[in-house]
Amino acid sequence: MRGKSLKKGLRPVDLAREHGLSTQAVRNYEEAGFLPPAERSPNGYRAYTQLHAAALRTFLALIPGHGHATAGAVMRAVHRGREEEALRLIDGSHALLAEDRRTLESVALALGDLALGDRVSGDPAPGDPGPVSVEEVRGTDGLLIGHLAHRLGLRPATLRKWEAAGLVVPERDRRTGYRVYRPGQVRDALLVRQLRRGGHGLERIGLVLEQVRTAGGAEPLQAALAEWSARLTARGRALLAGAAALHAYLELPEDGAATGSAP
Repeated sequence: MRGKSLKKGLRPVDLAREHGLSTQAVRNYEEAGFLPPAERSPNGYRAYTQLHAAALRTFLALIPGHGHATAGAVMRAVHRGREEEALRLIDGSHALLAEDRRTLESVALALGDLALGDRVSGDPAPGDPGPVSVEEVRGTDGLLIGHLAHRLGLRPATLRKWEAAGLVVPERDRRTGYRVYRPGQVRDALLVRQLRRGGHGLERIGLVLEQVRTAGGAEPLQAALAEWSARLTARGRALLAGAAALHAYLELPEDGAATGSAP
């Protein structure tokens, strides 16, 4: 555990003022272990040091990349002498960012395949009603599995497989129990068919469908990709800034003498 020297004594308000915090917030952070324990004067007042000021700066620098809970857990681990635990927590945040990047790349690639499919699709053969559209199903009782499969050029077993994977889940007719595909399920089936043609696996397609449903369609999602990418970039830079702050904090002598003057 890092020391708690009284050199260059600071009051809670000295730490709080630099960051626009309340003095109670500083005390709460200490009690939670985000700061090293402070020594007390004979009359019970906390005596902080430059080490505590550096710890507070480090904790606040970690929050944008890791979130409040993980940033606090990192600082607690450091102050308990569990540096490996702190590093594992940091690794976890980087792993989450990497997974989010992979998801973004999957969605962008899949949407590109959807756009390409729209451009290269040909005219239906004579006598073939052609691919089903979402608008065609609006205002109707929906399509049964055989009809939809025929319009998509698939086997009903394929639609059942997609249903089992949670990709295209139809409603059930209350009287007959038959599968009924409403406009939303027809849209999902069209997306899955095109993405499968693009070589995407069911797991990746599931990620894309989740994003499409959240955005309200493929076009709004396409428009949101740049913003999504920017958020991930900002998070990555925040993780770097937090890592730099933590590295500097870990290099401090235990009396915090190298941190400079009081804030």
